[in-house]
Amino acid sequence: MILDGQQRLTSLTQVLKLTTPVATQDTNKREIKRYYYFDIAKTLSGPVTMEEAIIGVGEDKVIRSNFGRDIVLDLSTPMKEYSSFHFPCNQILNSDAWEIGLNKAYPDRFSVYMEFRQLILSAFRSYLVPVIELKKGTSKEAVCLVFEKVNTGGVQLSVFELVTAAYAADGFNLRRDWYGEGKEKGRRDKLATKPLLKETAATEFLQGISLLHTYERQQQDIRVGKTGKAVTPVSAKREHILSMPLSAYKKWADKLVEGFFESDQFLRHLGFHDPRFLPYRAQLIPLAAALTLIGDRWLEPQVQDKLARWFWCGVFGELYGSASETRIALDLQDLLKWLDQADATPKTVADAGFQASRLDTMRTRTSAAYRGLYVLVQHCGAKDFFWKARMLDLDRNEKGIDIHHIFPRKWCEDQELKISPRVYNSIINKTAISFKANRKIGGSAPSEYLEKLQDHKAVQLDDNGMDIILRSHNIEPKFLRADDFEGFFAFRRETLLRLVEETMGKQAVATSASDGENGLEADDEEE
Repeated sequence: MILDGQQRLTSLTQVLKLTTPVATQDTNKREIKRYYYFDIAKTLSGPVTMEEAIIGVGEDKVIRSNFGRDIVLDLSTPMKEYSSFHFPCNQILNSDAWEIGLNKAYPDRFSVYMEFRQLILSAFRSYLVPVIELKKGTSKEAVCLVFEKVNTGGVQLSVFELVTAAYAADGFNLRRDWYGEGKEKGRRDKLATKPLLKETAATEFLQGISLLHTYERQQQDIRVGKTGKAVTPVSAKREHILSMPLSAYKKWADKLVEGFFESDQFLRHLGFHDPRFLPYRAQLIPLAAALTLIGDRWLEPQVQDKLARWFWCGVFGELYGSASETRIALDLQDLLKWLDQADATPKTVADAGFQASRLDTMRTRTSAAYRGLYVLVQHCGAKDFFWKARMLDLDRNEKGIDIHHIFPRKWCEDQELKISPRVYNSIINKTAISFKANRKIGGSAPSEYLEKLQDHKAVQLDDNGMDIILRSHNIEPKFLRADDFEGFFAFRRETLLRLVEETMGKQAVATSASDGENGLEADDEEE
């Protein structure tokens, strides 16, 4: 069974060995059939024209112009091939008969042809194809390693591709099961019905199956008295996915889809509606696996609180940024244990720490903490500056919700003592508002745009009404009405910090703002 190079070998076999035309596609992906030839004269004119020397012709071996009325090149018989001096590629490996015919018809051309034979045909016939033979007993892990080391020129085979090949041997089409075929929808399509799940990758789904399969085996091992290394480890690592039997996939796939749906519902409960603001996709894997096992128990108040705390600790602790496979496996076990044992705090909750100065360095949605805080403020009841509605409700109704500056960028840059972009681009000076509200704000001073908003015929709010809206964003109104950036910044920094602490269930680490620029993860790109 050829695992790698199959497309190249299939193409070469058709071109070099078949007497029938090659089945291929044109640039518009339409099915066509072609014979391929070398223009011998052009081939010998130099390497610059070598690529142009190879031509493809249709099934009738005739190239026409002028809407088919004029024949440009006719290769429909061997004699016409000789006269036009075009060599058929399906004669490359054994050209004896073609050469005899050419020598009889055009002996004066034979010496030139022999140059072509030495340059082109000899290269094909003497080429040694590199082969790595993997015995039937070779582990899938070793197969994967071979592809990683050798297959650098082509498309890298993912875990999904390798598992697809393994399951195909058992008569199961994993690709069709995931992507669907024709009108038949696959699991990816089912997940994509939920906006937060539409970017779920096949490998992520397999990691979820691996978690469930290895967790089940671990529990079985413990029940029969196994200990230490004899107990199956819970894992989402490549080698464990590759060794996962088809029976495990079939057992858990439908259940995991439901687990992802429960995860979508849980995340919506936390305020997530736009996939752009999901902090970590990897964190959905243990969440979905856990919810697969506990079902709607997540709706129980205590269970929901624990899941929320674990989730936010992962986000604000920024613990899923790299090397997440080990944490994914630990989190599934820790979560399930914690739900039934109050003192069994998950490692992610214990490890999470938020440094106070991190707020100063969060400037773009490239960081998980930035995206998380954006959503958290909305979840806590933030209301739009223009529309009479909560931001969460507007976000669901696609009212152009995005994150914008509170003290406008232009105003900050126009001050006599200019405010640094590293300061005014911080999330402390940003919040979620509608497109309509942002248009009214423009580049005006806060005192001006508040008055403009309140007087707008569609808004009509007194100071108290607008103050309630501002405070829902952790903004102290008096600082905006006085255009006091420093007072506003210090107050909101403190209230956002308290919000993060309350959500994580632990105090932030006290650091100075300068510490955030020296060693902490900073978002250098400005938004």
